[in-house]
Amino acid sequence: MDKKELADLRREFTSNQLTKATVTAGPFEQFGRWMDEALKADITDATAMTLATVGADDRPSARVVLLKYFDDDGLAFFTNYASKKAMDLDANPFAVMHFYWAKLDRQVAVYGRIEKTSREKSEKYFKSRPLESRLSAWASMQSKTVASRAVLEQRVVELRDQFGDDPPLPSFWGGFNLTPDKFEFWQGRQNRLHDRIVYELKDGVWEIDRLSP
Repeated sequence: MDKKELADLRREFTSNQLTKATVTAGPFEQFGRWMDEALKADITDATAMTLATVGADDRPSARVVLLKYFDDDGLAFFTNYASKKAMDLDANPFAVMHFYWAKLDRQVAVYGRIEKTSREKSEKYFKSRPLESRLSAWASMQSKTVASRAVLEQRVVELRDQFGDDPPLPSFWGGFNLTPDKFEFWQGRQNRLHDRIVYELKDGVWEIDRLSP
């Protein structure tokens, strides 16, 4: 495929409209509505989101992670606290979570400040994971160089022997919670005149505006 063929790729968006009159008064309710619809549409990995961070070197990084819960306090994911994303967040605690649901022609971007969840919340989630996932969290020094996959697999065997069926929560692993100050909801429309509705927190009040596509 050459560059011209890539440039010619396009499709028409024909999904529902999005207006200030039809969205909810608060962004968390609107996000919950759209997440429910994404789950009901049987979208693969509907909770997957691109997490964008900026590290101490001022260079942006992005990776796909899974949203594990959200409420009026924010949106949370879990990871190794020694990972690249965690080090970025230690240096700069602001980030963006971006969801893309192609089947529904929808995107959501959530902006805000991130901090670690409580140890209690991290432990509750960790204990809910399958055993193999808990052992993998112990075995992987995330983002660090490893000689081979065999090294990781052997480490899992050793950890199973050490912990049995009840590995504890590692001290280097846990959750991050993003407290939003801005949500943007994007709905694909015909002729590229997409709908963009943004909620922005100003003086403790969520203001709603429409953006040009």
